[in-house]
Amino acid sequence: MDQNDKLATGSTMPGERPEIGEHPMHALLDAESYELETPQRGEIRTGTIARVSENDILVDVGAKSEGIILGRELDRLSEEERSGFEVGDEIQVYVVRSADRDGTILLSISRAEEEQDWQQAEEYMESQEPYEGLIDGYNKGGLIVKLGRLRGFVPASQVSISRRRRSDGETPDDRWGDMVGEPIITRVIEVDQRRNRLILSERAASREARDALKERLISELQPGEVRQGTVISLADFGAFVDIGGADGLIHISELSWKRIENPSEILEVGQEIDVKVLNVDAERKRISLSLRDLASDPWDKVMKGFEEGQLVEGTITKLTKFGAFAALKGTEEYEIEGLIHISELSDDHIEHPREVLQEGQDVAMRLIKIDDERRRIGLSLKQVDSAEFADVDWRTAMEDIEAEAIDGIEVTPADESPDAEEPQEELEVSLELEEGAEPQTDLPPEPEGVSPDPGEEQEPEGSQE
Repeated sequence: MDQNDKLATGSTMPGERPEIGEHPMHALLDAESYELETPQRGEIRTGTIARVSENDILVDVGAKSEGIILGRELDRLSEEERSGFEVGDEIQVYVVRSADRDGTILLSISRAEEEQDWQQAEEYMESQEPYEGLIDGYNKGGLIVKLGRLRGFVPASQVSISRRRRSDGETPDDRWGDMVGEPIITRVIEVDQRRNRLILSERAASREARDALKERLISELQPGEVRQGTVISLADFGAFVDIGGADGLIHISELSWKRIENPSEILEVGQEIDVKVLNVDAERKRISLSLRDLASDPWDKVMKGFEEGQLVEGTITKLTKFGAFAALKGTEEYEIEGLIHISELSDDHIEHPREVLQEGQDVAMRLIKIDDERRRIGLSLKQVDSAEFADVDWRTAMEDIEAEAIDGIEVTPADESPDAEEPQEELEVSLELEEGAEPQTDLPPEPEGVSPDPGEEQEPEGSQE
């Protein structure tokens, strides 16, 4: 090795003494500085807490000197977070400034967490995996959703249709205020750390979001629960209600105790209502709801005036192969219907109810069964004139007469009529008939001026005193 090589490598040959001015440990210290790399700005490092004080925290990040977390950084942390730091604990830190002239390295805990959140946001955008969070706030343009320490923004145009239906109002508070704290599932559609821009979309994750929320709701819901929901659509057969991220169906028969032709008669899209959970089908992922179960059942009140065996009037509403349905007169408000089974239509054999009835026809029927538990009524046409119910018919007729009197129609028995004449005394006539003689039909006229006393015996003509 020549002199130049010695100068280039800084080494000495065996037995040679180092040059004047060269420290013996110089080569060793220069060898990657004990393999310690100086932290660079923007790095995230895992360090070990070396000291904890009220004003700062020293962290060993594997450099020549320890890094420092200043007091103003600690002030941003909660009391619980600050009390959790102990010497020897490992923490993630962000290098705000690499070593200056005096070797001080400035570190940040919150920036490290933010950096990790930005990295996570990038991963969400690349994978298109839905992110589930909570609505943390709002502004005039949309909703704020936190992703770790980052504040993601969901523009109004990216809010789901069901949520936008609820956003009525003139001010942001009116439109979005009630949604704060609600769960929301979004997709990350834009990440720009340099501009501090994180854009989320609920619409993009709508299908996945609703499926996820529905799965959770189905696992939580129990029949009999009462939930608040929002009407999101109406159909001829019922109404769909959003009960917190999943749709349930109120069948038209469960909307009201009264008969309605279309759900729009009592509901409108966007209306908030309380509903009762009837059934949860986990396998088919269906939720059945009821509105009428939250109202009082009018059955007992309506059926109070009816009894089995009574004659009733009604209108045929529907014909089926097994019988006919009839709405009872006097129950127009709730349109209570009963079934006339095909076997109760006629004494003769019939193939279909239309042979003897038609829809809209008014008929008299015999009420043969009242099933209070199942809310069903059995009717009969062929038993209308049955002698079996003669007593019931007589009692009903008497009740009707009394009801008419109460309603203001005076019913007076014939023997109490003021126009009835006193009966005349009958004249008893005793006729003695001779045996075998024909009865006389004409009596001889009485002598003029003579009024015989029927109790006085008359002398025979020609007699003398």
